[in-house]
Amino acid sequence: MIPPTIVPPDSSLDSQPQAPASLTASRPFYWSVRRELWENRSLYIAPLIVTALVLFATSLGMLTLLGRAGKLPEDSVVKLVLERLIFVPAPIMLATLLVGLFYSLDALYGERRDRSLLFWKSMPVSDRTTVLSKASIPIVVLPLIAFVLSLATFVILMFLGIPLLLILGVSPATVWAKVRFFEEPSLMLYGLTVHALWFAPIYAWLLLVSAWARRTPVLWAALPFVAVSVVERTAFHTSYFGALLKYRVTGAMTEAFGGMPKRGDPGALGLLTPVRFLCAPGLWVGLALAAAFLAIAVRLRRNREPI
Repeated sequence: MIPPTIVPPDSSLDSQPQAPASLTASRPFYWSVRRELWENRSLYIAPLIVTALVLFATSLGMLTLLGRAGKLPEDSVVKLVLERLIFVPAPIMLATLLVGLFYSLDALYGERRDRSLLFWKSMPVSDRTTVLSKASIPIVVLPLIAFVLSLATFVILMFLGIPLLLILGVSPATVWAKVRFFEEPSLMLYGLTVHALWFAPIYAWLLLVSAWARRTPVLWAALPFVAVSVVERTAFHTSYFGALLKYRVTGAMTEAFGGMPKRGDPGALGLLTPVRFLCAPGLWVGLALAAAFLAIAVRLRRNREPI
């Protein structure tokens, strides 16, 4: 009898380079974030609409200066143009903040309502990865969108203002000399970063409610805070809890800034207090609460069924 032929293992397969474990582990998170952007187009469409409105309104406001051509001194024209440029990022940042709040409130509730939860649970993506990818949208992705759109709008308006300034008899270089091109992006990026970190427990709380509520999550998100404030005010005639909520909403400005920075002021960057912000107990207590809320949201998503 002829002995059976033993085929040696293909050594070429063993010699193929293997993907790093860290890279493989990060791919589900990356695609989960992309999935959120695909499914929720309002995340970038709403800021784009606000940006277009800001461009239109600011350009229209600059055009109204043409009616006052020859009547305003050069310093007044430069001041008016700079004032309009200064307030460009504010509505864009506010729009992304509101989008982040509404997104967080519907992120986990929506997939249970439309019963897509069963489909996504059949995918090889853990509940932790899913929840963290949803949390990264308001904390990381939306601030980056706001920064890019604000900076692009600021630059576009500066170039659109060149013909207007020439008609008014003002050299564009006079305006550009008063704009700190390093200071403006630094202020915007710093402000967006501190607010994203400071509001992290708010986003995490909304995600927790979104994973738990069976209906009207906006009511369940606000009701506990309103109830505690009313009970404290009625029973003890104090408002410590209300002051704590106010601090959570406005504390980023008081902890991260030594005053209201004025763009174009050479000393504006000196008003930033990152060390005080990083040492603020409210920041770390908030991040600890955010981690706890997200951990609970992960467990809720694992056990919840479609509505």
